[in-house]
Amino acid sequence: MSAVHQLLPVFAGGDAIGHHVLHTRRVLREAGFESEIFVEEAHPAVRRHARHYRELRPRPGDRLLYHLSTGSPMAAFLAEQEQPVLVYYHNITPASFFARWEPVAAANVARAREELRKLASVTRLAMANSEYSARELRDEGYAEAVVVPVMVDFADLDAEPDAVATTRLRRAAERGGSRWLFVGRLAPNKCQHDVIGAFAAYRALFDPAARLCLVGGTTSPAYRRALVQLADELGVGAAVELPDTVPFPELLAEYRAADVFVSLSEHEGFCVPLLEAMHCGVPVVARGTSAVPETVGDAGLVLPEGGTGKDPVVVATAVRRVLHDAGLRARLVAAGRERVARYSLAETGRRFLEVLGAHG
Repeated sequence: MSAVHQLLPVFAGGDAIGHHVLHTRRVLREAGFESEIFVEEAHPAVRRHARHYRELRPRPGDRLLYHLSTGSPMAAFLAEQEQPVLVYYHNITPASFFARWEPVAAANVARAREELRKLASVTRLAMANSEYSARELRDEGYAEAVVVPVMVDFADLDAEPDAVATTRLRRAAERGGSRWLFVGRLAPNKCQHDVIGAFAAYRALFDPAARLCLVGGTTSPAYRRALVQLADELGVGAAVELPDTVPFPELLAEYRAADVFVSLSEHEGFCVPLLEAMHCGVPVVARGTSAVPETVGDAGLVLPEGGTGKDPVVVATAVRRVLHDAGLRARLVAAGRERVARYSLAETGRRFLEVLGAHG
């Protein structure tokens, strides 16, 4: 029996990459492949699913699938292997976003970009989570890069939300005011500062009782501190919540309570939370940068990439339109659910096996 073993630098388990890796292993095993996960680091919650990559002993005919999103010694390790190397590119955030905030993080992603280039010559098949990411691979010397969307099991979002969080959010809704939501790590490329600016304009112009929740772990502590300071300076500090990473049942409660999902990110390789919001019936307003237009399609209100796309008043006005135009809101919610169906686990798993088989 042939094997396709997966390798990734950091196995967090609860993030989009971790879920993708676990779903990929299941799809591979159900298709008759042997498949194990090898990592450099693993979160304790998922450590039982993986082994350290130095324990890998590939056999002739095995294939090694590397999930590339950050710098790691694993890249050099793979370049030395005789077995075919496959790359799944989750995208690398440009170092320029971190240079002023977290120099160490900037150096890491710059190194990751160098490793990406070096792996091009030894990679038999490159897969990317979006056409945007695939173009990056081709520009970096990969002869062929095929789009294989990230695997997400949207059925997980139908679980029961946290009861305490649900009660708290319901009581807040009874006091009036719309609730904005964005889900993603607090990082400069995600541009939560622009969301806060637009939110402040929205409160000043339309809804002084509105609230904003920015859910996500912290990539840059300095950037997080700046966000808190910005919210205070704009007079909305008491209305902006930054709960960091929350347990999944609490995240479900946040999705159920949200009136609108607002993304003004400048760089996304795919952005799974956009689809999660759609699955939960939350209309999306998003700036059309990087891979965002691909992910959203016609299922959200997509703002221009530059200029007015990040203007606080323009964003605030777009959100008000989505929240107060019942016909538009209904169309976006319906289109969002149709969009999610295109990325079902059955569809993405089938696509992955199709590409794998065509390049066997």
